[in-house]
Order: sequence, then C-alpha cells, then structure tokens
Amino acid sequence: MAKLTKNKKAVLSKLDKDKSYSLEDASALVKEITFTKFDASIDLDIRLGVDPRKADQMVRGIATLPHGTGKDKKVLVLCTPDKEEEAKSAGADYVGLDEYITKIEGGWTDVDVIITMPTVMAKVGRLGRILGPRGLMPNPKAGTVTLEVGKAVQEVKAGKIDFKVDKFGIIHSSVGKVSFTPEKIKENALELVQVISKLKPSAAKGTYFRSITLSSTMSPGIKIDKASIPGL
Repeated sequence: MAKLTKNKKAVLSKLDKDKSYSLEDASALVKEITFTKFDASIDLDIRLGVDPRKADQMVRGIATLPHGTGKDKKVLVLCTPDKEEEAKSAGADYVGLDEYITKIEGGWTDVDVIITMPTVMAKVGRLGRILGPRGLMPNPKAGTVTLEVGKAVQEVKAGKIDFKVDKFGIIHSSVGKVSFTPEKIKENALELVQVISKLKPSAAKGTYFRSITLSSTMSPGIKIDKASIPGL
C-alpha cells in the first residue's frame, strides 16, 4: 500500500470528495489543498449537456475575467506595417508579418495568443496545420482577427480568454492563480460560468450544466454545487 504523504493527508482531512461545495467555499478550499512551491493555476472544468460533434451544439466564446488569469500572455500580432505601431503601443510582445510567418513555418510557436487582420488572413491561413493543433490559429469569433489590433492586444493582456468545448463536451479554462484571494477566484469563475450560460445552443436538450469542478494544477477536483451559482 502506498504511504500517504503529509500533504496528501492534509488534503484528505480538508476535502470531502463526495460533497458538492458552494463556489465561494470551493474558491477558499482550493487554496488550502494546494501545496505546490510555484504559483499554480486555478482551473474550472465544466461538463456540458451538448454533442460537440453537431455544429448547432458547438459552444465557443470569449470571456474577460475581471481579475485576469494571473499569467502575462505573450502576444504576437501579424499585421501590415501601418498597424505595427498601434500593436506595439498596446503592449504586443512581437509584431510583424512575413518574418514571423517564416519563423512559424520553421516551428516557432513560443506565444500564447496570435492576433491578425482580415486583410492578411490569406497569408496567415497557410499556417493552419501548425497553429490549429496548438490552439493558436486566429479566429474572428475569438476576436483575434480584427482591424482593431491595439484594442485586441489590450483585451488579451487585461484577461480576455478564449474557450471552446472539447470533443467530450467539456470546457477547460484557467480562472486565476493560487496566489489570488478566494474572492478573485470566485468572481473570475462566476464570470466564465455566466458567459457560458448565455451561449446555450437552442439545439441542446436536457441539463446544460452537468457538472462544474474547480482545481489547481496539482490538487484534486472540488465539485461545485450548481445551486450556489446565480442563474443556474
């Protein structure tokens, strides 16, 4: 039998795996059961009652977390020369076009978000096989294909996230860091849930939110009582 570590015992003493916690209590508890030496991410996993194989049940959108994700996202803007200064002034980490397309074709993808313009999508489109599997392909629905590149950069830096239901009907998203206060974790999670609630497909039948779980990078999941979330 595997020996329980001190941290594992502490987790088991605090977390009842059979219990569903209010979002407020879970936001405090996740900090208490995380023992990493680094500032772990806080994640929300939401299982939806949709069939993502059907186009009319796909759930995808953007949310601006009131307290950000706690991570400084590296942003690449692929744009025409007349938009470069706007992108740089807004805080983009990398700005250019052809030189970065060449770098990406060579395997470079050391960024978190790529923003581009409709007028250069013909060039960017050929990167789909590289960027698509990494979730980096710009998309108008995510607000990353736009003529307002400066505004898009500012929104990403301020905490805008892009989410999409996976093939199992689950949305996974970061809602902060363990260093956040419980209030900030709760408010970020609440914002994401409420945005997803508004995106319920008309073709989805039965229970929309099947389960909601909060966890940190190295902690077990905490089941959330859906009744504790307004509007669900």
